[in-house]
Amino acid sequence: MFRENLTQLRKLHNLSQEELAEKVGVSRQTLSKWETGESVPDIEKCDLLAQIFDVTLDNLVHFTSPIPGLGVPPRGKHVFGLVTMDKNGRIQIPIPAQNLFRLKPGDRLLVLGDESQGLALMRESDIFKRLLQPFLPQNGK
Repeated sequence: MFRENLTQLRKLHNLSQEELAEKVGVSRQTLSKWETGESVPDIEKCDLLAQIFDVTLDNLVHFTSPIPGLGVPPRGKHVFGLVTMDKNGRIQIPIPAQNLFRLKPGDRLLVLGDESQGLALMRESDIFKRLLQPFLPQNGK
């Protein structure tokens, strides 16, 4: 997956092989070999590539999109896959999402909607934290 992710990210960021190679400190030919799978970069170069594209090292190397055409998500963003709504309007939140966000049975989630961007879920307790954030002391003041 690395070579596909590297190529997709380079194109997404409108970089030529030569431009990216310069940022990473390698030749265009070396970068081309990475994209064709003839060779792979060392861990330091992989880490630098992940920083340049603002993705996690794990996603740079391992990400496989559950939806064709969907690229590597930026650092802190996640693609958990597709869910299906049943006839009662229920969906099952994927286990990796439940684990990452420490969701458990009984948690209350607010469903937010934006007609141009879609739906979002937010834990009830986090809503109050966000609402109160402007009134809380900053940096221990």
